[in-house]
Amino acid sequence: MPKLKPGTIIPTPEEDALITAAAMSDPDAMPFTDEEWDAVKPFVRIGCSPQFSAAIQIDEDVLVALKALGDDWEQRINEVLRNYVATHNHL
Repeated sequence: MPKLKPGTIIPTPEEDALITAAAMSDPDAMPFTDEEWDAVKPFVRIGCSPQFSAAIQIDEDVLVALKALGDDWEQRINEVLRNYVATHNHL
């Protein structure tokens, strides 16, 4: 079993039974049957190229400006680099 984060609260067997009973009474949240699990396919992003991590040096003011645009700042960096490469005939 993986190590739990500090503050993790594990339900007692009684609480777990109540949670399970509540979940089982919800017709929109019924558990999969064995046949349904057998039909499950792994999630694969279709049409997306694989991404790789890279450690690069970026001027602080540039990084601050990109981070200020929102939580998707890493995606914005990728878009800027992709645009540069595309406009300079490297793609």
